Amino acid sequence: MKAIIIDAFAQRLCQRIAIATIATVGVSIGLTSGGAIAQNLREQQQSAMTAQTSEFQRIEQPLSSKILVTTGGLGLIGMELWWFLFSKPKSRKLTAQAGIQTVTITVDGGYEPSYIVVNVGQPVRLNFDRKDPSSCLEEVRLPDFRIAQSLPLDRTTAIEFTPAKSGKYQFTCGMNMFRGTIEVQPAG
Repeated sequence: MKAIIIDAFAQRLCQRIAIATIATVGVSIGLTSGGAIAQNLREQQQSAMTAQTSEFQRIEQPLSSKILVTTGGLGLIGMELWWFLFSKPKSRKLTAQAGIQTVTITVDGGYEPSYIVVNVGQPVRLNFDRKDPSSCLEEVRLPDFRIAQSLPLDRTTAIEFTPAKSGKYQFTCGMNMFRGTIEVQPAG
């Protein structure tokens, strides 16, 4: 388990070093060649201004195109607002079977169900069934329970723990983009 976490940390560190190196090279090239490029651009702009008679030409668009583009944009904005603000996650209250609260979570473009209600002090088994091949969903993390588990594609991976106190705990993908919540309630 620790080897997986250390390996993931090493990969992220290598990625950050590579990005920093590329950025440094880009800035260095930009600073050394900036003066020559700026002088060349000024000369081109001056020659273009003397040769150009009008700056811009207005392109007329049909009213139907304007209405269609505006309606499409407003529709997309409405869908984003609904998705992020108004959609309710599907939840499931677990019941104990043989003393273990069990649920199967489908991993396909997110987690389904993404909100799980369990009882405190009873063992919990989360069966993650990964269908999505994206690299973001290769791993699931439950930081409050100190669990990080890789999820092989087209397999079900069981994660077991026993919540000691009530509250809301998150589980996330390896990149912290997809999330779910485990609500631990007092038994009763």
